[in-house]
Order: sequence, then structure tokens, then C-alpha cells
Amino acid sequence: MNSAPVLLWRRLLAEFLGSAFLAAVVIGSGIAAQRLSPGQTGLELLENAAATAAGLFAIILMFGPVSGGHFNPVVSFIDAFFGGLSWRDAGAYLPAQVAGCIAGAVAANLMFALPAVTISGKHRATPAHFLSEVIATIGLLLVIFALARSGRSRSAPAAVGAYIGAAYFFTSSTSFANPAITIGRMFSDTFAGIAPSSVPPFIAAQVLGGIAAAGIIKALYPAITTAEAADIIVPHSDGRAAARAGYDGALSSADRPSGSVQSP
Repeated sequence: MNSAPVLLWRRLLAEFLGSAFLAAVVIGSGIAAQRLSPGQTGLELLENAAATAAGLFAIILMFGPVSGGHFNPVVSFIDAFFGGLSWRDAGAYLPAQVAGCIAGAVAANLMFALPAVTISGKHRATPAHFLSEVIATIGLLLVIFALARSGRSRSAPAAVGAYIGAAYFFTSSTSFANPAITIGRMFSDTFAGIAPSSVPPFIAAQVLGGIAAAGIIKALYPAITTAEAADIIVPHSDGRAAARAGYDGALSSADRPSGSVQSP
């Protein structure tokens, strides 16, 4: 593992591109499923879930070594809570993730010869959906941090993809579990879309799920370290690793970025 710091702009680019690919996979596969299996909702959902699970696995492998492969503001801010990412960098990740998901939604629309932006009319805000998003978000974070705490972060791409694929079916909301993708899906009036009026309740549920997950993680893994948190979702070179190496003499102060130490 190279301990050289990854510059923030590179990490933001990775988060933007990864989020864009994620939205394109989720929305594009939903459009394809609807066209390939018209009127067969169960089969459409199966096709959408399978493509999303496989796509997420590949996307995390592509961009995880640069930014950690978060693509999700809740993941980034909970990582900051545990010290694996600075609060400043988590704040910078958020607009990159949201912008990426919007760009991915536009790309998916265009790939299927639809208008670039079509605001969804699919209303999803019900108490059952709210509970589903809370539970889906808790589960996602528990998977990520359990792997980091047990030193199995390299299994995270497969585990996260598998969890999201399964959660498409065991939650009534089809497990968005991500405020950025929730916003992005608003811009496509297709199978995977969500109406603007349903977005605030979904995001509120995801934030609540993130807060609950933080408490559960603290209870289950009280000894989780900053270094372990810094390795979610994918172990990667980062500013904190570089700083630790610098303290050991591996890097001089001239080799480190000026100002605050950067983290993934």
C-alpha cells in the first residue's frame, strides 16, 4: 500500500465519477428492465437489482483505491464521525456525490433516447418506505464498518453490492440508502425514479438511519480505530496514512500537503 497522500481534487473526481456511474447503472438498468419485461414488475425489479449489485461491485473497485468508494454522503459523514475522514473533506464529498448522481441520471436518460431531464412522478413517501430507508441505511453502514473493524475491507465491494441487491427485495422502498442517489433519481421519470415530494422524507430517513447506525457501531465495536475507519469502504492511500508515515520519518513535512492533513 502506497502511503503517499491522494490529493483532494482527485478524490472528489473519483467520488463524482463513481456516483455518476452508480446513478447511470441504477436508472439505466431500470429503464432497460421496463422495456425488456413490460408489465412484469417482479422481473423488472430482479433485473434492476442484479445490475445494480454487480455494477456497484465494479464501481467500488474502479474508484475505491482513490477515494474509498463512498458515493454516499451518509457513509462519508459517519466515516468523519469515527475519524476516518475529516469533516471538511466529508463536506467536500457531498456536492461531488450529488452532482455525480444527477449527471448519471441525465446520462441514463440520454442513453435510452429520453429527454435529458424528466422529473419523476413516482411517489414513494409512506411510513413503510420511511422505516425501510432507516433499516436499509443502518444495514449498509453495519456491513461497511464490520468489515473495516475485522480487517476484511477488501471484501467490501462484493459485500456492499450483495447487500444492496438483497435490500432491493427485503425493503419496500427498494433500498435507496443514499441521499445523493435519492436526489439523482428525481431527475428521471422512469422505473427507478422518485417524485420530488418524496425526496425529503427519504433523506430524513437515511440521515436518521445513519445516526442510529453510528450508535450501534459504537456499541458493537467500541475499539474501532481511526485507521480502521480510514479504510472504509476500500483500503486506499490517503492523507492520514501519509501523516502517520511522516511521523515515523517516511515522509518529510515538505512531502505533505500544506495546511490540514487530507484524508479520503
